[in-house]
Amino acid sequence: MEIDNRHLFFRYCPRCGKAATKPPVPGLFDCSACGFHYHLNPASAAAVFIRDRKGRLLWACRANEPHRGMLTIPGGFIDVGETAEETARRETREEVGLELETLEYLGSQVNVYPYREVIYPVTDIFYTSEVESLEAAKPLNELTELLLLKLGEVDPNRIAFRSVRAGFEVYRRKYAV
Repeated sequence: MEIDNRHLFFRYCPRCGKAATKPPVPGLFDCSACGFHYHLNPASAAAVFIRDRKGRLLWACRANEPHRGMLTIPGGFIDVGETAEETARRETREEVGLELETLEYLGSQVNVYPYREVIYPVTDIFYTSEVESLEAAKPLNELTELLLLKLGEVDPNRIAFRSVRAGFEVYRRKYAV
């Protein structure tokens, strides 16, 4: 997936505060005043496609912008000192109240996340997990409702983020019966 990265530059040096005088290079800041050199690398996030033994996937409706009301899966940004697997489990616990025993790596996708007028480049890491039942799941942090959908019932146009849509396509190809 091609990401427009023209916005990935500082206008002022984060070290000395001087205005940038060199032409911006996407993803790189080089201060001519103090010599500060900084690569604007993506943030990392982890998310998990959770299915039950009936083949239903757990989807949630977002309570907040961006993409309020659209579908997503449990996930979020990786905290400092946390592995992607720990994040997938923590976010699932915080967002839907489930404890995951198993995680299987599915793949990664690139994304952008707009927050308070700043666009963050993100690498989303996707996992899958199977649980006995999804009946105990409930919408908690940042979610309004949960949906249990079979593969053919998911409308990709209702999925909030393009990275999750791309991850779902990988999931769909892998688990289509």
